Amino acid sequence: MKIITQKLRPYFLRVVILIILVTLGLIAPNVTDKAFAIAQFNSIYQERTIHNPDGIGKFYLGREIAQVMGHQGAGWLERPTREDEEKPSLVVKALNLKLTDVVADIGAGTGYFSFMIAPYVTEGKVLAVDIQPEMLEIIDFFKQEKNITNVEPILANLTSPNLSPESIDLALMVDVYHELEYPFEMMDDVVKALKPNGRVVLVEYRKENPFILIKGVHKMTVKQIKKEMSAAGLIWQETQEFLPQQHFIVFQKQKSDRSPANTSL
Repeated sequence: MKIITQKLRPYFLRVVILIILVTLGLIAPNVTDKAFAIAQFNSIYQERTIHNPDGIGKFYLGREIAQVMGHQGAGWLERPTREDEEKPSLVVKALNLKLTDVVADIGAGTGYFSFMIAPYVTEGKVLAVDIQPEMLEIIDFFKQEKNITNVEPILANLTSPNLSPESIDLALMVDVYHELEYPFEMMDDVVKALKPNGRVVLVEYRKENPFILIKGVHKMTVKQIKKEMSAAGLIWQETQEFLPQQHFIVFQKQKSDRSPANTSL
């Protein structure tokens, strides 16, 4: 907390000065609003000119955010070797789904996991969430081709999955979270969308292992994941290491208020 206070002191001083100027009628009120926004932004994210070329130069809690894989990489998501390399079928089994569950596949891409999950939630549904309309078009195509009715494409934006409050039992993110451009805002909305005791499951390549041939910014350590999910107000439940290359980490929703100032660097 002391570190955060030291980092934010210059921004708070600017805001206080602007509030005084507004009170005296020397500047317009909307300037103060902008100052608050700038102070909040700087309390959450940092921008660096020198950074990893595979990242976007934006850092959250000490981690550089990775570049998003575009819809041009859809073929890689559907590659025939994926089951052998990553064992995605084991991921779905480990979710321990109920027939009535509503699952949000955040960053669904081509719907690879959405369609694997669909048979497990026949009385529920899968919300295939992605920010790229091109990916949702692919999901619509597969939905018709596979004749699966309980997969619903959802167009998200950079800061929100566009899900209704307390509407989902589980949010699944497979090799997605590290690419979120606004992880704080996105996870805030994901948590709001969870039902009481709802779960978040992250599957991320293990950064602890340098021999996993994935670019560094596209991998995460368990320590960093826990740090960022704690900032989102989630409680760690368990970490499973049954996958060849990835962590499988489960978190649960808790009832608590949070703000950017509650995060720790």
